[in-house]
Amino acid sequence: MKILAVSLFVLAVPLAHAQAPAPAPQKIIAAKSSIRFVTKQMNVPVEGQFKRFDATVGFDPARPAATRAEFEVDLASIDLGSDEGTTEAKRKPWLDVASFPKARFAATEVKSTGPNRFEARGTLTIKGASQPVVAPFTLTQAGGERVVEGQFPVKRLQFKVGEGEWADTDTVADEVLVRFKFTLPAS
Repeated sequence: MKILAVSLFVLAVPLAHAQAPAPAPQKIIAAKSSIRFVTKQMNVPVEGQFKRFDATVGFDPARPAATRAEFEVDLASIDLGSDEGTTEAKRKPWLDVASFPKARFAATEVKSTGPNRFEARGTLTIKGASQPVVAPFTLTQAGGERVVEGQFPVKRLQFKVGEGEWADTDTVADEVLVRFKFTLPAS
């Protein structure tokens, strides 16, 4: 009898500590989502956006640690508001979209930082260079949808964006502020 009790205890301990399964992954609603950014060229703000991206997100605000999220951005969809700037950004010294067509972010950790406030940590990869990123965000729910909004800074030179003569940060600032809004169906 003692052996049976010990055996049941040994089997029960891992089950008691097992995490609930990750939330079911959902695709973002692209038409209601955006990825925008701001940098400075000769100390003048320059705004842009990426028009094509995709993401699969499994997120339950009651269990943020179980989050699974992967984002992919089509770098050729960059739009700087002018044909000249947009064409230049796609070239080899900048995004080099011919060699590196996609940027990727994978969240490895999400935690709550307050009511409807969270922080995602993960790895951002651009032009074959990967760097850790911390992205604080808020969550709102209305009309059968959940909206995640936030922003985070990146240093473009860590990703080899703006090489050669464009590495001069007096001309184009190193810091780029990325702003995102992702709309998901309510689960």
